[in-house]
Amino acid sequence: MGADFTLLIDHPNKNFAKKAASKAFKEAHRLDQIFSDYISDSELSRLSINSGSSGFYPLSEDLFQVLAASQKLAIETKGAFDITIGPFSRLWRIARFRKTLPNSNVLLNAHKRVGHEKLILDYEKKEAQLLENAMVLDLGGIAKGYAADQMLKTLKRFGVSRVLIDAGGDILLGDAPSDKSGWRIEIGGRKHPDLPILIVSNIAIATSGDFEQSVTLNDQKFSHLINPFTGIGLTNLSQVTVLAPSAMVADSLASACLVLGSNKGMKYLQSKQQIQAFFLEKKESGTELFRSN
Repeated sequence: MGADFTLLIDHPNKNFAKKAASKAFKEAHRLDQIFSDYISDSELSRLSINSGSSGFYPLSEDLFQVLAASQKLAIETKGAFDITIGPFSRLWRIARFRKTLPNSNVLLNAHKRVGHEKLILDYEKKEAQLLENAMVLDLGGIAKGYAADQMLKTLKRFGVSRVLIDAGGDILLGDAPSDKSGWRIEIGGRKHPDLPILIVSNIAIATSGDFEQSVTLNDQKFSHLINPFTGIGLTNLSQVTVLAPSAMVADSLASACLVLGSNKGMKYLQSKQQIQAFFLEKKESGTELFRSN
């Protein structure tokens, strides 16, 4: 999935912990073969290759669950979260490398192949159909979180529950370490003095933002993260950290709220239970902090 995964385990038996970790990493590798758009024969890539066909494509349980959650969030956020942005993703990678904005005609062609309404799911048969030719799905804003959730389930089956999973920056916490009340987490790399240091357990924390990876093109700063409505990088330099019961929810909500911005994002999160978010936005006067719930 284009990210490093790290486990921190608190367990009295080191060899047993290593065996459990090996099983969890094996699960992550299995899911990588399903979700990765870097692997040409992953299940996700095969679905994208099948785009434009008249029939539905059968899905594994894991891929169906992620696609279903993605579509639900896409509808709720009116397209702010959209896994069909693969054509945009590929263009933006090239644009950042060449340090030039995508050609307008090429961008227009990509627009025709993007839109969550072009992904149809059959919830009974667990199948999918991509309506346009050459569509490309990109699960960069949700798959790592799902993988972390499944890794934790694997570890718990082995009786290992005091664990921290770092899935490419998305953090999933199990039970607190022994003799501790929780894991000590610094929110969002402490980019603002008012961001709290949390002592927490059994929660997921995901940060999405562009304070570190912006690129300047035509005298304007753009994020490495794509705006699904424009096809190019976001221009509002900001960062969102979401706390949620699962890593998949935290991962996807952080991505969606970054696109929505603090005002729309906080309004949207009001309808969500057990969710807390911290928004940072760079203004001319400095970096401002906004909190939800």
